[in-house]
Amino acid sequence: MLELTKTLRTDGLVVISAAIPADRVDAVARAIVDAVEANIPADEVFPESTPGRVLAGARGLRGMTQAALAAVIGVHKSHISGMERGARPIGKGMAKKLGEALDMNWKVFLG
Repeated sequence: MLELTKTLRTDGLVVISAAIPADRVDAVARAIVDAVEANIPADEVFPESTPGRVLAGARGLRGMTQAALAAVIGVHKSHISGMERGARPIGKGMAKKLGEALDMNWKVFLG
């Protein structure tokens, strides 16, 4: 689960937490270490990671339907669907609403 901290780290490190199928743990850990050691940018390691996929994943982790999230932020559920599919851009204002509704940093929703 995603957990945000209120206090920024001062040691230059970032803590990453993920739910991974047990049979894939070694492969994922190896890929992360390889990427860090090779200084590979995150968008090359996770090329499918789009703002829409991040939104769908965050919503799913919280057990929210598109309709429920739409109701919380005051938009039609088709807007959520469009953002998740990449057919509708996520602007700064919408990213902030999504971040607040999903209790996470809004910047992850910007492309």
